[in-house]
Amino acid sequence: MMKKECTAEMALLKAEAYCSASEHCKDDVYHKLEQWGAPLSSRDTILEHLVEERYIDERRYAVAFVRDKYRFNQWGRIKIAQALRLKHIPSALVSEAMDEIDEDEYLFILSILTDLLRKKVRSVKAATDYERSGKLIRFAAGHGYDMGEILLCMKRMGCGDESFE
Repeated sequence: MMKKECTAEMALLKAEAYCSASEHCKDDVYHKLEQWGAPLSSRDTILEHLVEERYIDERRYAVAFVRDKYRFNQWGRIKIAQALRLKHIPSALVSEAMDEIDEDEYLFILSILTDLLRKKVRSVKAATDYERSGKLIRFAAGHGYDMGEILLCMKRMGCGDESFE
């Protein structure tokens, strides 16, 4: 089935409405324009207009993305930064947005990681403590936490002794 084409004017109006509803980056909007069948020749012009009119602000987007992902999704710094890079956010903006993470709040998130690990340990099937630790480390790394944070949380849990069972 052919994708329905829309005019440049129609795509611009849809893009303005899309950006007004929530924060989006240029990459998100470009993919939407593609999905809507906007003419290839007008996509860059539409994006420029959206940036000029402040419908799109990559810095504002990056800060909101970081805040939401670490507060609501309990993602670690590594996963957040990687997700922003996949959206083609410039490295300087990624660093700037990551600096916005409040250290006290991030320590609270680490306590959430400890709780996640405590819940996960109940469902992990492993023959040895070493194997169980490896599985928990992979689980936490998948959430974007670095090895130091993971080991800190596992130490808090008393990983390796009877309380870990």
